[in-house]
Amino acid sequence: MIKKAWRAIGEWLARVPVMDPVDRRNAPFVQALLIGMGLLMPVDKVVRLCFGSFRHTTSLPVQVVNTLTDVLITVAAWACLYLVRVGRFRLAIKLYLGVMLFLAACAYAVIGLEPLSDDPLPLLLLGMSGLALGRRALWTVFAVLMVVFAIGDASDAIRQVGHGVVAWSLDQQASMAISYVVVAVVLDRTIAGLRESLVESNARGRMLQVSNERLHREMEDRARAQQLLIHAQKLETVGRVAGGVAHDFSNVLGVILGYAQRRERLADSGPEALLKALQGVEMAARRGLAITRRLLSFSRQEPTQLEVFNADEALRELLPMVCQLFEANVRVSLAVSEGPLPIRFDRSQFELVILSMAANARDAMPEGGHFQLGACPCEQRPAEAIEVTLIDSGHGVSEEVKSRMFDAFYTTKPPGSGTGLGLAVVKDLVVDAGGRIDVKSSPGRGTYFRIRLPCADVPHRELHLSA
Repeated sequence: MIKKAWRAIGEWLARVPVMDPVDRRNAPFVQALLIGMGLLMPVDKVVRLCFGSFRHTTSLPVQVVNTLTDVLITVAAWACLYLVRVGRFRLAIKLYLGVMLFLAACAYAVIGLEPLSDDPLPLLLLGMSGLALGRRALWTVFAVLMVVFAIGDASDAIRQVGHGVVAWSLDQQASMAISYVVVAVVLDRTIAGLRESLVESNARGRMLQVSNERLHREMEDRARAQQLLIHAQKLETVGRVAGGVAHDFSNVLGVILGYAQRRERLADSGPEALLKALQGVEMAARRGLAITRRLLSFSRQEPTQLEVFNADEALRELLPMVCQLFEANVRVSLAVSEGPLPIRFDRSQFELVILSMAANARDAMPEGGHFQLGACPCEQRPAEAIEVTLIDSGHGVSEEVKSRMFDAFYTTKPPGSGTGLGLAVVKDLVVDAGGRIDVKSSPGRGTYFRIRLPCADVPHRELHLSA
């Protein structure tokens, strides 16, 4: 309860409409000081009056001066607090210091220097002026205090002359002046160091803000460039699929054309033969329509949208397009485990990963061979990871090529046959999804890619996939 109340008071003191960062830092302390001065003087006066000590130990002029001083200090404290609360911080400090210095001059003129030599108020004014207004205000207040002390010293001398005894010595005055000079110098050096540190801190803060804004813009530019690169990679993959799609469409059109050429014979065979022929045309047309929709959906440029789907179902739906990439001398197979294999990935980007790697496998098997897709739970951590495998029986790669195959713009293909970005994009997409990709290959023994992705059933835990 006490901590909450203290925190609420601190938040209230800090909630002032002050723009300057130094003034905003000093505002809570200054407000607390003003509140303390506004409450201390009335309480001190009430205590003194109740116990009667003030009335019996001081003369009437001194009582009057003390009473007026306390009243003016209290009024000035609350008035300056109001100015701070409305955002007039520096005006409030200047007004308060002016009132206090004026009252100090009056008090020292009436009471004298010696009775007030232990008064801590001058030190308070020095510290307040330096911390709140700076070094110039500090030395200005110091000079005014020296004048106030001179007035008090003159008052003591006049009073002694009036009593016929002059015992005026410079020892006390010199000691007091030296003490205030030392305090002023220490405050000056401390305030200078604090303000220089604050200026440097603010400068570093501004530089950090500029750097953060620049980094944010660079990240946005990189994200846009990556989206464009992914789209370009999709279009390249679609172009490579086009040969197989053309062959498939040729078969579709051949079926439709065959039924059309036999229309007279079918008409003579009766309505049942025509009905079967139209069913065959419909099936062929639906196959062509499915291929067209798949290509259009895959090649469309859309922002990244993570979704949860089963890797096995996605591979089954993608298998016809994968087959379009290969010649007839390549056997394509799919091996998936039973049960759901949920992953969190952008669906079109997942398809891009599979098709890009399948296109590389096609280039690695010009004389034909076998390409296998697979998906299963990870053996080491079946509850946390899904493993997607892509295996080809192509010519394989050396250790040197394997170490650089995921580098951007690195390719072993002849000029004009590849950009060297396919596998680099694949790795970026897999890593962004929280997974990793490994490869095993050797010359003449094919290539084995293994992609491990976090299982969508554990969304709030970081996945540490072993090699």
